[in-house]
Amino acid sequence: MADIVEVRNKQVIFKDYINGYATGSDMVVTSDATIRLELPKNDDSLILTKNIYLSCDPYMRNRMNRTMEGNYIDSFTPGSPIVGYGVSRVLESSHPKFKKGDLIWGLVGWEEYSLIKDTRTFIKIQVTDVPLSCYTGILGMTGLTAYVGFHEICSPKKGETVFVSSASGAVGQIVGQLAKLFGCYVVGSAGSKAKVDLLKNKFGFDDAFNYKEEQDLNAALKRYFPNGIDMYFDNVGGKMLDEVLRNMRVHGRIAACGMISQYNLDKPQGNYNLLMLIMKRIRMEGFLVFDYYHSYPKFLEMILPLIHEGKITYVEDIVIGLENAPAALIGLFNGTNVGKQVVAITNE
Repeated sequence: MADIVEVRNKQVIFKDYINGYATGSDMVVTSDATIRLELPKNDDSLILTKNIYLSCDPYMRNRMNRTMEGNYIDSFTPGSPIVGYGVSRVLESSHPKFKKGDLIWGLVGWEEYSLIKDTRTFIKIQVTDVPLSCYTGILGMTGLTAYVGFHEICSPKKGETVFVSSASGAVGQIVGQLAKLFGCYVVGSAGSKAKVDLLKNKFGFDDAFNYKEEQDLNAALKRYFPNGIDMYFDNVGGKMLDEVLRNMRVHGRIAACGMISQYNLDKPQGNYNLLMLIMKRIRMEGFLVFDYYHSYPKFLEMILPLIHEGKITYVEDIVIGLENAPAALIGLFNGTNVGKQVVAITNE
């Protein structure tokens, strides 16, 4: 850059490790920090980004706890910005893979500008005839998660039965549509009548139910799956997983993607039907999207034509302004969002 410029950098700062339910007060929005819009001249692996969209994702709640044994990702650092997936524009780069003006998605700080020292999570955006916000969701980590969990973990067969929990969420809505396109019978659960209507009328699920209105989840699952469930895409864990285990078919498959019902609990709920894994020869596999970045080109080749041809749809819940990011993230755990929760930092 011709001139060295320092700008105020609005940030969402994580205050301290928490137990129980997270609240907006566990984060603080500040403009105290400044950032120099020029890279150090003695480093050839940095990029400076202007962040455009931020993704709110359930796994971020676990990063507010002290790092647990065996956890796959470090906790947030108190006093530092929250970190999550986002869409950004490269302002300056000394990295050979990225150049000024590139659009990218990957892990950034919850702030207006980020100086990126580790670029391993970043992917350059090549297709721009779709909204950039899609790269926080259906064309980013979220979409790849749905693709991997359904196609690579569950190994579907046409005509099989599929159950998706938290089905109106960012991942669930994609899983259900992929399953329908594959020729499966699909039922989803959600937490409100409006979300159930969305699943059936917009996303094309064969059926859906409000789990909050079901006093007996086992009876509900038997009502929708009288012959059992072949594939379960689990976003919830807890009691829902326990009842699904009772209703799986022999040689059923479970993709364990998330367990949002457990993230705010001091003591996770136990499961009592794990014997079904043996009795019904069920394969249950947890997975992390980080292990499947190699599948991203294949995923894009499949999903982009579906989007362009209108065969798959996607709902985003976008809030404007970094100052609204804490409430947006907390809303995930209260079920206030519909579809993918996104924070737009700018109007680009």
